[in-house]
Amino acid sequence: MRKYAATALAACLLLAAGCGGGDDKSATNSKAAGLDTIEPGKLKVAVESYMPYTAVHGGKIVGLDGEIITRVADKLGLEVQPELTDFNGMLGGVQSRRVDVTVGGVAWSAEREKAGLFTDPPYYSPPAMGVHSGKQYSTVDDLQGLRLGTVTGYVWVKSIKAVPGAKLGAYPNANGVFDDLGSGRLDVGFLDPLLIIAQQKARPDQKIQTEYLTPPDDAQVKQHPDYEFFRPYMTSFYIPKQEPKLEKAISKAIDAMYASGEMKQLIEKYGGDPEQFLKPSPGMAKQRRGVDRPAGWNPPSL
Repeated sequence: MRKYAATALAACLLLAAGCGGGDDKSATNSKAAGLDTIEPGKLKVAVESYMPYTAVHGGKIVGLDGEIITRVADKLGLEVQPELTDFNGMLGGVQSRRVDVTVGGVAWSAEREKAGLFTDPPYYSPPAMGVHSGKQYSTVDDLQGLRLGTVTGYVWVKSIKAVPGAKLGAYPNANGVFDDLGSGRLDVGFLDPLLIIAQQKARPDQKIQTEYLTPPDDAQVKQHPDYEFFRPYMTSFYIPKQEPKLEKAISKAIDAMYASGEMKQLIEKYGGDPEQFLKPSPGMAKQRRGVDRPAGWNPPSL
């Protein structure tokens, strides 16, 4: 860096021109140069319209995950280039390396890890359910025989299939889940908690309320391994296997945002409880140790 700065200064003197904003641009480019993105200096980000987590407005990614990845990109000297798609397109874009990263409601799983890289969790997601007003379901046993819905490709698909007698409704997006909840064609919808809270406020006519499932205990998960995703899960940013330097850099930036209090401020801005969203559950570290993290790894926490 010192050699680079000296060379740049000499060039400016020879040209008798001020470096001004060029210094900042050079510093930004030097940060991004060590990363293995598809295009140097650019960060191609796949998202779906999934507020309050992600959306694209005016060529920029907004929402909770949108703000997090934008701030991370700024720290790394990368220019964000959004690509709007659906959830399956988000995963496929990473696995085929059409994009550098996808963000917004992506849960870590050992199966997905085989086809891509996961960052440290920017936050954790408690098990939330959308239900019709007046209905209450608190345990997995309460779900038996009910009509349970979620979005195709989400981790809850396997969990729902494991519930005795439950009928799975798989939808291309969250709007389908909410429409059928509001009409009574579904009993319970499993979606990310901030989404349910936002829909509850935006569409009171649908009479949807937010309930939190009591996570199944170890004995239940041992009997039904797919119940694991009825527990709080680790969200992560998903990155192509060919970009390990980018994954490490983003994880480092995420950890720094926990330490600075920046992540706490963003969670609160979007209506989340930092105690729920920024503290890992027991056992989360064990899930990833020896899979995609070293033996001594601990997930970030408040």
